[in-house]
Amino acid sequence: MTDSSVALITGGGSGIGAAVARRLLEAGQRVAVTGRGEARLRAFREELGDPDGLLTLVGDAADHTQVRSAVEATLKEFGRLDTVVANAGFATHDSVAEGDPAGWSEMVLTNVLGPALLIRASIDALKETRGRIVLVGSVAGFVPTPGNIYGATKWAVTGLAENTRREVTQWGVGVTLIAPGRVETPFWDAHGSLPGGELLTADQIADSIVWAMTQPAGVDVNTVVVRPLGQPN
Repeated sequence: MTDSSVALITGGGSGIGAAVARRLLEAGQRVAVTGRGEARLRAFREELGDPDGLLTLVGDAADHTQVRSAVEATLKEFGRLDTVVANAGFATHDSVAEGDPAGWSEMVLTNVLGPALLIRASIDALKETRGRIVLVGSVAGFVPTPGNIYGATKWAVTGLAENTRREVTQWGVGVTLIAPGRVETPFWDAHGSLPGGELLTADQIADSIVWAMTQPAGVDVNTVVVRPLGQPN
């Protein structure tokens, strides 16, 4: 266990982040997850039976000090860091012409600034392990949707992934952008209902993330777009 790989996942207490954490723990890796809700993190830990290889950290993915503290706590607990997964994010589910601007700042900071802060805080540790940065984007970051500000934040994540790759590849650090289509997760809670049509599961997206993480040494999988069959956009 002391030599097993270590991953840090933001927004890891539910949805895609939690599914990735489960997969990695089952594979013998050690995992730190962050989230803003202490109760949710505690319930997640209890659900998994309080495993030794899981570290839960309350923190805001858009706060530089808290992100840096999460990285430091992970290194102190496990002694290394091999992968970071920038998963924290949410949507206000409104439009630029008719929406409520009150929620936009937090969404932009969480979805765009958050991944950049995680990269900055973790890059020195990832250089040592020749590790990997995983950014959870969205199909909305490739296909424009009328008035969709959330989509604009994910276009920014799409750009951040390639911009980051071009810098960190010289240090042997890989970058993977995972861009899911519609997924059945708590992401839709604020919307009030799940969208129509076929949906992927969080476990299916987690499988794609873990697949990218477990490629042979020297292989850098950069962009993976995963839609449910039948989603046209």
